[in-house]
Amino acid sequence: MIETLLVIEDEKLLGAELSRHYQNSGWEVVWATSLAEAKELLIKKKIGPLLIISDMNLPDGNALDFMEAMKNNINYAEWLFLTGYGSVPDSVRALRLGAYDFLEKPCDLDHLDLIVASAARGATIQRRIGEQTKTRHIRYSPEAYVGHSPQAQAVRNLLSKLTAVPFSALIIGGETGTGKGLIARILHYGGPRASQPMIEVNCAALPRELLESELFGHEAGAFTGAAGRHRGLLEQANGGTLFMDEIGEMPLDLQAKLLKAIEDHKIRRLGGEKEVAVDVQIIAASNRDLEKMAQTGSFRADLYHRLGVFKVMLPPLREAIEDLDELIPLFVAEYNAKAGRRVSAIPATVWKKLKAHYWPGNVRELRNVIERCVLFADGEIFPEQWLNLPKQEDNPATNGLSSENSIYLPLDGSMALDDIDCYIIKTALEQSGNNLVAAARALGTTRETLRYRVRKYNL
Repeated sequence: MIETLLVIEDEKLLGAELSRHYQNSGWEVVWATSLAEAKELLIKKKIGPLLIISDMNLPDGNALDFMEAMKNNINYAEWLFLTGYGSVPDSVRALRLGAYDFLEKPCDLDHLDLIVASAARGATIQRRIGEQTKTRHIRYSPEAYVGHSPQAQAVRNLLSKLTAVPFSALIIGGETGTGKGLIARILHYGGPRASQPMIEVNCAALPRELLESELFGHEAGAFTGAAGRHRGLLEQANGGTLFMDEIGEMPLDLQAKLLKAIEDHKIRRLGGEKEVAVDVQIIAASNRDLEKMAQTGSFRADLYHRLGVFKVMLPPLREAIEDLDELIPLFVAEYNAKAGRRVSAIPATVWKKLKAHYWPGNVRELRNVIERCVLFADGEIFPEQWLNLPKQEDNPATNGLSSENSIYLPLDGSMALDDIDCYIIKTALEQSGNNLVAAARALGTTRETLRYRVRKYNL
């Protein structure tokens, strides 16, 4: 692809020489002899240069003032300044404004070629990042949270408001599989920090020592195996967003350290002597009741209140079953495109079974079911035999949580092991009227073991 180079130079000989040289190098060169002419090219004709080579002092003004005025009208262009009257204040100001380099005339063309090539690489990368950010912004707009139920509409309305404000922290709650990761991406890519990094960490997936090192980083020699400096996730997310999934699993001592980092906007790497300033938007998510955990002391109350500036609570799919009308065709189309299938007809019996199912794994479980059926489809008809859902008469949705002596769980990876454990214990307690002895007898375990797990899951 031929990129555009804008030359702003009032010296006819130098301007002609630069134009000819870079045209021969494969650039589309546009030459302006004044700032007014350059402004017309940039604003009215929208030439969109990748690189701008400009004299410092033009007949109608200073190029640094022009750069500052044009900065919001040019996307991802690097500026190189040439001047016969270089000064330290001018060079310092040029670099502060974001200029790539500041060179004195006469400048050797071979040296200039090296700088132009380097500046072009940098501008190309920035432009690509900008285009990816715009794509993500479109993909992760509030409308990405699909559904026409009152619950889904309420979530979308809240997301529209949140993406318009620079919040510092937020909690996303809801059962496993309800789309907490999607909400986090909508909030980041739809908000003012969209051009900055979004870093994700699952607090339940890492042991305590590794989680501390991953979050805060470490210096060389901080512990056995620390061969070099490591920038932690808080530092990597500087200027952007840190999405902390399953934050309820974070040890209490690390919660205190995280709270200090959020309050002070500073972190100290493990083994480090200096504090590093960070500006990070924290999005925390958990499928557990953090408010109840804060009340019982298993989650720090001060961290909960600091994170809970805003809260987004996602409804389980069983409470918004009408959203299946939009979600199922969406997932069918997605897996048709991925697998080259052409499923287009969903029989009424399939719709009946899908809407009668309890969906303990929520949207994640639904996605997995649709993926399996589409991949195994032989034609245009959605294959009912691959649903693998319990019969309607035995479905938990028909009588509350489960039948009297049975619990139905998805075995498609939509629920983590701890979620399954918690769900079984919660259901057994509800069926026994919260009688610990009766629930323990039904589960075939001891009262002490069950009491420990009840405390663990804050049931």
